Amino acid sequence: MEPGKDPESSAASRPELPPRDFTTFPSTTEMSQAIHATQAWLIGQQQPSGVWCAELQGDTILESETILLLAWLGEASGEFVQRLAGYILKQQLPEGGWGLYPGGKADVSVSVKAYFALKLTGYDPDDEPMRRAREAVLGMGGADRVNSFTRFFLALLGQVPYDICPAVPPEAVLLPKWLPVNIYRVSAWSRTILVPLTLVWAERPSVAIPAERGIAELMMAPPANWKSTCAPGDKTSTSEWAWRATFLALDGTLKILERLRLKPLRKVAMQRAERWILARFRGSDGLGAIFPSILWSWIALRCRGYTDDAPEVQECRQQLMALVIDDSDTLRIQPCKSPVWDTALTLRSLGRTQNDSHWLNAKIVAARENAITWLLNKEVREPGDWSSTVAAEPAGWFFEYQNVFYPDTDDTAMVLLALRDEVVLAGHPDRDLTNATQWLVGGRTSSIVEAKRIAGRMDQLTMACQRGRQWLLAMQNRDGGWGAFDRNNDARFLCHVPFADHNAMIDPSTPDLTGRVIEALAAWGVGSKDRPIERAVAYLRRTQESDGSWFGRWGVNYIYGTWQVLCGLRAAGVPTTDISMQLGARWLLQCQQPEGGWGESADSYADPRLRGCGPLTPSQTAWALLGLMAAGHARSAAVLRGIHYLLSTQQSDGTWVEDEFTGTGFPMVFYLRYHYYRIYFPLLALRTWRYLVGTPS
Repeated sequence: MEPGKDPESSAASRPELPPRDFTTFPSTTEMSQAIHATQAWLIGQQQPSGVWCAELQGDTILESETILLLAWLGEASGEFVQRLAGYILKQQLPEGGWGLYPGGKADVSVSVKAYFALKLTGYDPDDEPMRRAREAVLGMGGADRVNSFTRFFLALLGQVPYDICPAVPPEAVLLPKWLPVNIYRVSAWSRTILVPLTLVWAERPSVAIPAERGIAELMMAPPANWKSTCAPGDKTSTSEWAWRATFLALDGTLKILERLRLKPLRKVAMQRAERWILARFRGSDGLGAIFPSILWSWIALRCRGYTDDAPEVQECRQQLMALVIDDSDTLRIQPCKSPVWDTALTLRSLGRTQNDSHWLNAKIVAARENAITWLLNKEVREPGDWSSTVAAEPAGWFFEYQNVFYPDTDDTAMVLLALRDEVVLAGHPDRDLTNATQWLVGGRTSSIVEAKRIAGRMDQLTMACQRGRQWLLAMQNRDGGWGAFDRNNDARFLCHVPFADHNAMIDPSTPDLTGRVIEALAAWGVGSKDRPIERAVAYLRRTQESDGSWFGRWGVNYIYGTWQVLCGLRAAGVPTTDISMQLGARWLLQCQQPEGGWGESADSYADPRLRGCGPLTPSQTAWALLGLMAAGHARSAAVLRGIHYLLSTQQSDGTWVEDEFTGTGFPMVFYLRYHYYRIYFPLLALRTWRYLVGTPS
């Protein structure tokens, strides 16, 4: 390729490849073409600010809940809601309901909200799609079976009384941090939903809608007779049953006190909740920078008397509308945006071409410079919710464009790895940064002015990463692992409150996060004999499944977790001959499919017997390959077959096709499709393999 040629047109002109021999190494030319094509495609996607940010796609609850919100506001008409409804209708399953992810079964809460949203936008309940939907919902037990969040929406629109919703009194925000139950004992994402909901539960806003627009036909029993909601799988032991019974009794007591108007602290509690919400608008893309928190804070503020033209309410509207994706005839909603995550991972996958004369090299260098500058400007430098339990200098990175109250260990670790690559992938001979500035200055430029600029930039990068390293160390849990947003957020008894049926009430240690954090800490100088790493490795050994795999909390599922843990163990200095490494690698090898790739459905969260099973995907194939390479299998026949699978399924423009949801929001409740997973993970796997086997550029 010649310098200056358009990346996409150049990539698209790649010649057709001959039939593939899966037993031989791909040629140097083929590997270079494949890698350069994807690099060129990614370079073409970078925004002028230096960021990469692809669509983050969830299920239809996002569009449905937006319509339900607008119906409560009296705005459920016009082109906007019709286009949202059009998208919902396109996602209907053949059997009539709506699922959590492509290929998944219908879910009753998702289906009830979709049906209700369609009725509110004028769809005739006698039309064939609506009849199928109604039959599907009734076949799943009717609207009686919906979760707590859905009940709040139904109450908001006058379909059920608030008494059948879980009690979330505003007084919860007054509970001191030293009590075993307080708002900081629940996960960050639940906290940002729960606090607005306390105001909604206290004010009980409801609008009357015409009976013909309601959903009485979806109910098997009168709402007053509906059972209380509860978390999935909460009856597996006597202690869990006891906790559930305790919280149900507490729920009933709170509702009795509410009816008797015994709430002396209500006024001050509501004021505190309101202030808590508004304080977290600052430096954020809405409360928590996620869709449900933005939506419920909007409703909560209206309950508190804020008019639609109030700046605070307008901020909620603006942030929610910023999540809209316009797809010609339909609209869909993102749960949030992922720029920090996408940018860090793209940086890791891009690397640099080893041949300095290649036309892409200068473009990659420039793209990396811009992206690193952007990432450095996103470092958190002020306390957030995490600081209620951690005494550490503010640092780290969040997921979205702005979310200063909620940096997380996952993004922080990935940014640390990406910024470390600025030195390592450039060819710096050692992993000690003592002479990094001198090497970068001497190797890049002879200009004193430019040398000083590079030196200053490297100093900024190094200091930010050292702060991030210390923050990650401070966030380590008592069990040796890491959660996402808080330390020791592991009060499992809270998973049995009626409100906890979204299956994400706490934020405990998970193997996937722990593996990635170990990898980042090791990259920034924390040694394998240091106590934090030893504790983390011990945690990973304890959490390995009997078949050798590890659970994946934030990606689907055991393939994701096993990949991350194997990389973390290797970074911690665990040898490839170690039994945990061997068992993990053996499990991945057993999951490889005849075509050479890997795939796993989100069904494995509900049924662990299905782990490692599912449609082949480029992202999960890349994860398995990266895990196997970390375990010492880079030159194995299985890895070679996986590399050939990626090469054979790559499109002419350097991309891969992947419609499956391989990201996880809340296991068994909400899943995600990261639209760049199909791009940067396969590229990272190809580049890593080429480096390890010594195939030249």
